[in-house]
Amino acid sequence: MLGTVVNTVAILIGGLLGLLFGQTLPDKIKKTVIQGIGLAVLLIGVSMALQTKNTLVVIASLVLGGIVGELIDIEQQLQKFGQMLERKLSKNGQAAGFTKAFVTASLIYCVGAMAIMGAFESGLTGNNTILYAKAMLDGVTALVFASSMGIGVLASAIPVFIYQGLLTLSAGLLQGVLSPQVITEMGATGGLLIVGIGLNILEIKDIKVGNLLPGLFIAIPLTVLFTRLHLGM
Repeated sequence: MLGTVVNTVAILIGGLLGLLFGQTLPDKIKKTVIQGIGLAVLLIGVSMALQTKNTLVVIASLVLGGIVGELIDIEQQLQKFGQMLERKLSKNGQAAGFTKAFVTASLIYCVGAMAIMGAFESGLTGNNTILYAKAMLDGVTALVFASSMGIGVLASAIPVFIYQGLLTLSAGLLQGVLSPQVITEMGATGGLLIVGIGLNILEIKDIKVGNLLPGLFIAIPLTVLFTRLHLGM
């Protein structure tokens, strides 16, 4: 769990620095910075998605994941949690801004391949190298996000700790199925979710990325099944 703890602390430190120094930036600069981040997020997502070796797995994972996610309504649960934290932690009463920052940052930090692979590697081998690298990236991103989006970014450290912690603790149970093919398709599926986050940041389209999250884990059995059946594109 050390890697996850370091990652969580890095988000908090980066977010705090962003809050301290971000107040001096004009709103137009903050807006432009957010747009730049949105474009960078799109690039990261596309590059990850293009790594797929089986498009059918990605499509099926997103379809089935979307159904499960809508039934659970993960996005709404994140929104409610963000609003609850806003009432407890924020003093400015801007619930909408707090919640948007919380949900956006949480999804970015949790969806990426580094979160999944880093947590699994930490749980299986005790090697935290990936999570340490992710901590550095997340800390810098949190600084920029917090300077533009506010205190909600700091609250994203909570789901990051829970999510990556659970993946780390459950890694041993999945050891037998985490083949290179499975990892590739999970990463590609996550890449498309990151594209969705980028579109949300740029306000091009409101995509319920949270409700598509189960697709990441549905990709595991689907990849195994499709590999055995030799199905692909």
